[in-house]
Amino acid sequence: MDSILTSVKKKLGIMEDYEHFDDGDIIDHINTAFFILNQLGVGPDEPFTIEDDTAEWSDFKEDGNLEAVRSYVAYQVKLLFDPPSSSHLVENINQKIRELEFRLLVEAEKDKLPEADMSGVYV
Repeated sequence: MDSILTSVKKKLGIMEDYEHFDDGDIIDHINTAFFILNQLGVGPDEPFTIEDDTAEWSDFKEDGNLEAVRSYVAYQVKLLFDPPSSSHLVENINQKIRELEFRLLVEAEKDKLPEADMSGVYV
């Protein structure tokens, strides 16, 4: 099982069976990251949300580079849930978020382009 909640908690350094912050904190922040991705055109047409640890990454997106989505969600949750005390680390994470947003946006736009019909083209 590739649970979204479990993998994000792991990146935050939270044990899988520690559920104190799941409802209202971590799940809300994960859903916020998915909301932002939806506005960027990444993932399903309808906003994607999770409610517990049963939602898997493949439920969000079956093809493409899920690693970038996973990193993006983890960085967003890190800044919202447990931001570093160092402003340099915060800026570093913000730079990574901006880069991932750009790359995910480019990938989403590329996926929306129609396939070119090259049948009548002679070279």
